This record gives sequence, structure tokens and C-alpha cells, in this order.
Amino acid sequence: MSDYLQYLPLLNACLNSTAATLLFAGWVVIKKGNEKLHAKLMSLAFLVSVVFLVSYLTFHIFGTAKLYKDVGPEKFKYLYYGMLISHIVLAVVIVPMVLRTFLLAIKKRLTEHIKFGKITLALWFYVSVTGVLIYLVLYQSILG
Repeated sequence: MSDYLQYLPLLNACLNSTAATLLFAGWVVIKKGNEKLHAKLMSLAFLVSVVFLVSYLTFHIFGTAKLYKDVGPEKFKYLYYGMLISHIVLAVVIVPMVLRTFLLAIKKRLTEHIKFGKITLALWFYVSVTGVLIYLVLYQSILG
């Protein structure tokens, strides 16, 4: 594996953590009515997620990806695999949802944007946070 590829899982975890933080901040500011800051934060979360996707695909194409390993005690295996499977499925599902949510905002279809955005935000946040947790299990052995 090339020298730089070994650092991509850590970079990916940092990008996921940053995206989750931006998403949370975007949610907080929209609750306070600050639409302009909300738009900036969500756009940054989108940009960070795009950089993550490029890094993630680079690692999985050119590196040696780990998805499965001995995750410690048996009771944690089911928890980990449940999280991993839900993360993978929702990571695929969330891409068109994010794009649609952004498109609704751009077209100023705010009622639809708000309704659809609530679901998108929850799933996007879950995918970002579980991405960090999966990194911790696989590369920092937090469960065993």
C-alpha cells in the first residue's frame, strides 16, 4: 500500500466527524432562524462529505480496506455488524436524499425542503457518526 493510503482511514474519520459537527451546527442555527448561516454550514457539510467520498473511494480502490475483523466479545459482534450494515445501506440511500434536499433549497421550495430535510439530516448525521465509530472499531480496536 502506498504510504499516503495508510492515512486515509484517519482522514475519513476526521471528515465524517467534521461533517457531523457541521450538520449539528446547521440544525442548531436553523432552529434559531438563521437561514444564511444554515445554508453555509450545510454547504460546508456537503463539501466535506464530497471530499470524504473521494478519499473513501480512493482507499477502497487502491488500498486494503478492512470491514470485518474480530471485534472483541461476542456480544459486540452483533452490535458492530448491525451498525456496519445500517451504515452501508444508509450511506448509499443518503446520497440522492442530500442532492434532493439541496435542490429543493436552491429552487426555494422551502416547505418541501424542510419536510424532506428533517429526514435527510437525521440519516446523514447517523451515517457520519457511525462512520467514525466504525473507524474506531476497525483501526483503533475500541471493542477488543
